[in-house]
Amino acid sequence: MTPDPGLAGWLQLSLTPGLGAATLRGLLSKFGLPENVLAAGRAELARHASAEALRALESEAVALAVEKALAWLQQPGNAVVTLADSAYPRLLLEIADPPALLYCRGRVELLNQPALAVVGSRNATAQGVSNAEQFARSFSAAGLTIVSGLAQGIDAAAHRGGLAAEGSTIAVLGTGVDNAYPRTNATLAEDISARGLLISEFALGTQAFAHNFPRRNRLISGLAQGCLVIEAALGSGSLITARSAAEQGREVFAIPGSIHSPLSKGCHALIKSGAKLAESAEDVLSELGSFRRTGFASTRAPAPPAAQSSGTDEPLLECMGFDPVDVDSLCARAGLPAERISSDLLRLELAGRVAVLPGGLYQRLN
Repeated sequence: MTPDPGLAGWLQLSLTPGLGAATLRGLLSKFGLPENVLAAGRAELARHASAEALRALESEAVALAVEKALAWLQQPGNAVVTLADSAYPRLLLEIADPPALLYCRGRVELLNQPALAVVGSRNATAQGVSNAEQFARSFSAAGLTIVSGLAQGIDAAAHRGGLAAEGSTIAVLGTGVDNAYPRTNATLAEDISARGLLISEFALGTQAFAHNFPRRNRLISGLAQGCLVIEAALGSGSLITARSAAEQGREVFAIPGSIHSPLSKGCHALIKSGAKLAESAEDVLSELGSFRRTGFASTRAPAPPAAQSSGTDEPLLECMGFDPVDVDSLCARAGLPAERISSDLLRLELAGRVAVLPGGLYQRLN
């Protein structure tokens, strides 16, 4: 990638408080490149930006922030991609509010590779995590880059699956790209920066403010040809990403689950509103189609590897069925005391055959 010779100007405009994304795009549309904006007279700029923003534009604080960013760019693997750069993702140019620039760590070339967004609950079940990782691995093997948000649960599993094959993965952050969040995924973030790509529209050092994350979701969907939701409650942020995808003209997919599970409600709502039901990776790939499909591995409702159970486990699994169930219901079905049921459930959970759900519910995995 050829560095933009006017990068300092891009940084100065984007780092100026009061120059929001819409105002900045308006200035660029009116004057052209940042150097033209900065060379314009104060009176002319005042027609497009507030007096406070124009004062901040030439402030020492902004100058120091630009200096910090330029120093960060000297480190290997770091880059800033602007709207004027050939590496800027073409799909983002199609959305209503593309960022003026992106801070990047890793393989910038992934920005223009065929991609699929894979998102879902932070508090995912073991089955959901397994689905996310194995589906993402199949998509990556088919040549799709996996885009997600580095959150715990489904996002992290999707990134791991993406890294497992040639398509790799992009993590879109709601913080500065030098401040990956959450900290529990710090090792994963480093792995992504080495073999995939971390990106953010937010300035270096930006902390994890709640209002940043819904905004970053439009980039997760905007970078991709489609969006797959795996486990989401009705209030999940994943539904914001899915809504953005639909508004951007992307395909939306959702994996169904039990009618009794809170983590299935969001996916079922998406399917009711027109999302395509996905039971396998093939269901998604057949809808997209316009990318290289080498090394595709079939995946249908994968489950985590399960240890062989003893004969005493089987009756309880049969009593559970495949819908979420509480301990009292299991006691009634199995005719066993709560202490025995709880003990067996713990053993099955440790063996990877039962998942604990919110609300004191349990679900059979295989």
